[in-house]
Amino acid sequence: MPLTIPREELMLQGHTACAGCGATLSMRYVLKGAGEKSAVAIPACCWAVIPGEFPYTALKVPLIYTTFASAGASISGLREGLDAQGKEDYTVLAFAGDGGTADIGLQGLSAAMERGHNVLYVMYDNEAYMNTGIQRSGSTPYGAWTTTTPVGSKRDYKRENKKVVADLMIAQNVPYVATATIGFPEDLERKVAIAKSIKGPKFIQILSPCPPGWYYNSADTVKISKLAVETKVFPLYEYRDGKLKVYKPAKTLPVSEYLSLQGRFAHLREDEVEEVQKAVDERWESLLKKEQS
Repeated sequence: MPLTIPREELMLQGHTACAGCGATLSMRYVLKGAGEKSAVAIPACCWAVIPGEFPYTALKVPLIYTTFASAGASISGLREGLDAQGKEDYTVLAFAGDGGTADIGLQGLSAAMERGHNVLYVMYDNEAYMNTGIQRSGSTPYGAWTTTTPVGSKRDYKRENKKVVADLMIAQNVPYVATATIGFPEDLERKVAIAKSIKGPKFIQILSPCPPGWYYNSADTVKISKLAVETKVFPLYEYRDGKLKVYKPAKTLPVSEYLSLQGRFAHLREDEVEEVQKAVDERWESLLKKEQS
């Protein structure tokens, strides 16, 4: 079978991520799509420590660390600075977690997209503040346990639905918006390559499972990523030129197949799993209607 993903590795050995970390695979595939002429801004998140201690790094591309709220502003400045030097062929991208994107960094992201900078913002979505202790974020899904939505006698798990930032970017009419997972690396790398080819703001949300935060065997990261798509919990879609295209998986499974592998959902009763299934089905139908409109 011919290779469909570039051989070149721009993420090296020696990083400090947990075993089975979905965020490391996300970065690896993103850089393969973006290429060596890339500059990366990383706000406070797991990836602020994964590359290693200064002066060492696990990346073969320039990177800057920025504050939690500043990823959008940082890539705006990087873009303008590189353009002023005649380096317009560089891909400028932010690589930020859901805390620094859906919550603390949302204003900076929205502003960068509104200004129309030629940048790519990548959100690796592990659905909580994993680097600081598995606290709830706006991207944490309904029903999930976190350290700030504990499961005890009061069953105080996350009661609110997941904030889908990709949907917010579509509402803002960003020229290219996509969702992806590490379970389908060819699709992920292709979407990054497409984003690179488009001049203007782009946004990609990548589901990036987290073994310690989601409570699953670290060997199951890719399996869980695929199940997220096959159960329609995390639909894959692209928005380009005002049109939405939704990927229809070859097989579909009940959400219980996805939830049952993760300890963060172990407390859910059967009727609560059915509620999750109902919400997933409703969102899927809504996406299909938007695709057809």
